[in-house]
Amino acid sequence: MVPDADAAASAKRADPFAPLTSEMLDVGDGHELHVESVGRAGGIPAIYLHGGPGSGCQPDHRRLFDPERFHAVLFDQRGCGRSRPKGSREHNTTQHLIADMEKIRARFGFDRWIVVGGSWGATLALAYAQAHPEHVSGIALRATFLGTRAEVETAFTSRLAQFYPALHQDFLSVLPEEERARPVEAYYRRILDADPAVHGGAARAWHDVERTLSEHKPAKTRLDLASLNVWRTLPATPFMEAHYFAHDSFMTEHQLLRNAGRLAGIPGIIVQGRYDLLCPPETSQALAKAWPDSEIRIVEEAGHSLYDAGVRDAVMKSIADIGSKAAR
Repeated sequence: MVPDADAAASAKRADPFAPLTSEMLDVGDGHELHVESVGRAGGIPAIYLHGGPGSGCQPDHRRLFDPERFHAVLFDQRGCGRSRPKGSREHNTTQHLIADMEKIRARFGFDRWIVVGGSWGATLALAYAQAHPEHVSGIALRATFLGTRAEVETAFTSRLAQFYPALHQDFLSVLPEEERARPVEAYYRRILDADPAVHGGAARAWHDVERTLSEHKPAKTRLDLASLNVWRTLPATPFMEAHYFAHDSFMTEHQLLRNAGRLAGIPGIIVQGRYDLLCPPETSQALAKAWPDSEIRIVEEAGHSLYDAGVRDAVMKSIADIGSKAAR
């Protein structure tokens, strides 16, 4: 339910990053989304898109927005976080998420807003902006991911082997020998298999390898093979990622680069970790070349994670700077 104005104002005074509103929004197809807003009613409209696909918004994401300047909306995408039904992949495609964003925009009465996202959130931000450029006043991205099969396969095969050869061997060893020639496709099949005996170890291995690739200085650089099939709560992201990536993120080949002309006139800032192994600088460079209204801001000594040194501050500044352009 949406708190009344007095309660929202009181919460804002006590904690400037506390939600102004929080609700479960029915978007159809049996899905309800957890949607919250933060900041100042009447502030610069913005929306935050979490990564994964499959993760969800966290309280710290609210703090990326200056509460005195922005009226920001955060939501958990279909099947993610606090949205219901949890983990559902039915009626869950990029096109569904874009339509959900339009329902959220209409719910708040925003004509145009800033779109903010990192990694998969950057993919969705670009897809939304290309579908509805008339409703986008600016874009702030971190770690450009264009949603292509090649990006994922390169990260989990040749790049993994180049930077973490022992971990690459661990990753392959989870699969039967006959499936190792095309390991990413084999992992998708296994993760999406309904049998826990098939998907359990694969989902855990995928998650742990991705985590290593996402951190500039990872705590672990090998899989604990003995514990992969020990039954415990499985991470959510591998299942949604396999669903989306096995379908090319529900987009046509090179769609986001091919349609980058639709972003003409929309200012953008791309925050890029120098040593991002999942979303390397070459991808941001390709996007910026196709989108002249954007600029890249490199964070040295950083990888993929929002919490690598310097990345979070750079994202906050990019949001503030895009907000200034949008306000003008």
